[in-house]
Amino acid sequence: MDRRGRGTSETRFSAYVDSLVSVIGHADRERPFRDYCTGLLMPCERKSVEPMAAVTVPERTAAQHQSLLHFIGEGRWSDEKVLAKVRETVLPAVERNGPIEAWIIDDTAFPKKGTHSVGVARQYCGQLGKQDNCQVAVSLSVANHDASLPVAYRLYLPEVWASDAARRKKAGVPDQIVFQTKIEIALDQIRAACAAGLPRGVVLIDAGYGNHSELRAALTALELSYAAGILSSTTVWAPGTGPLPPKPYVPGRGRPTKQLRRDAKHQPIKVKELALSLPAKAWRTIAWREGTNEPLKSRFARVRIRIARRDFNRSEPWPEEWLLIEWPKGEKEPTKYWLSSLPPDIGFAHLVDLAKLRWRIERDYQELKQETGLDHFEGRGWRGFHHHATLCIAAYGFLISERETIPPSGSHSSRPFKKSPLPENYRPRGSAAQDRTSYPQLDRNNATPLERRAPRPHAKVSLLHPAHQRARPADPLMTQ
Repeated sequence: MDRRGRGTSETRFSAYVDSLVSVIGHADRERPFRDYCTGLLMPCERKSVEPMAAVTVPERTAAQHQSLLHFIGEGRWSDEKVLAKVRETVLPAVERNGPIEAWIIDDTAFPKKGTHSVGVARQYCGQLGKQDNCQVAVSLSVANHDASLPVAYRLYLPEVWASDAARRKKAGVPDQIVFQTKIEIALDQIRAACAAGLPRGVVLIDAGYGNHSELRAALTALELSYAAGILSSTTVWAPGTGPLPPKPYVPGRGRPTKQLRRDAKHQPIKVKELALSLPAKAWRTIAWREGTNEPLKSRFARVRIRIARRDFNRSEPWPEEWLLIEWPKGEKEPTKYWLSSLPPDIGFAHLVDLAKLRWRIERDYQELKQETGLDHFEGRGWRGFHHHATLCIAAYGFLISERETIPPSGSHSSRPFKKSPLPENYRPRGSAAQDRTSYPQLDRNNATPLERRAPRPHAKVSLLHPAHQRARPADPLMTQ
């Protein structure tokens, strides 16, 4: 879609939706598809089904509510086909400002109450920064320095859910969905992107994913470079060191061994220890992009190392790669570490720039939630959860293609659609009834005073009936 074409945002949006409806199947899905995407771009407070029904068709909100509810919760159209069409339509607009430079893997959490929403469990919630009740979805985005677009999105189904047949059936979890770790979901998304022939970039992952050597090895097998966050406790061989070669074979003393060795003098070290041992000249201050008020910059060091993970079970050392370290000025110790398989001759500033490009996915999630209501879905089923996310990504894709005129982070007044007037009798669920008497109209007159009678004199009643009263003899005088 050419954002430089003539016409208003509304006409370009209509053409954009026309290009997407070709993959949703039945013609009767076109209207709710169009209305749902429109509602996601409208400036309403919440992007759940009922408010969007009210702003898209205010004259028949109840019927529209049922139509959208069925379309998003029960519609049997393919999320994969819609997302493929979105990237086919939007990627040319992204690439006009430069080629794709990165594939970014991350997850996002949605705090929830109760236990019925599909996939909800007590797990780490990044939005809250602690363990809590939430849903978690894993996504893959393609990005350059100008924009990024999610191309895959899937709910993480905890093992307690995956093994519960009753909950699966109630939430409509497909039979082919089995328990997978987030790492396995991410790797499936990357393999699918490779199979689809998407323009390749450096895979960027944080320490939650990057600390898994199996994932890094799988990326290398797919011929993908990476810049992976790791923990400070990760062990590596410092420059000029490494494991010992296998023991020499002595004829007549068993079978020859091919495994690498370690001894007291040949031991790997933690990346934190290596960072603290580097000389002052190893550190450089590098700026990687413009911030709101000034360039973002920090101190970095990089060295060529080999990872040490279980290399005593290998016949050859792990290949050399970059260890990138960030130690901001004023901090007591380094704060971030990356392993990168990018070429040995890559420039220092370029290496930092690519590692830091992962901020784009944080922008993705911020705008998907704030602008298109990714976290506003109120249903409980598997299909509805993914349908809502797919259409949020579709709406976000349109905003990306219109970035020059209505940037996703722009003000609400720059949106392509204006809010429709709501009917006078519209009340969202949970609000007070419209015909309830207002407080100023309540009767404030004093209550009618009760008729009071003159009090009767109380009869004097002896505490003990005379018949039971007996004379009590005087107590005898006691002397000592």
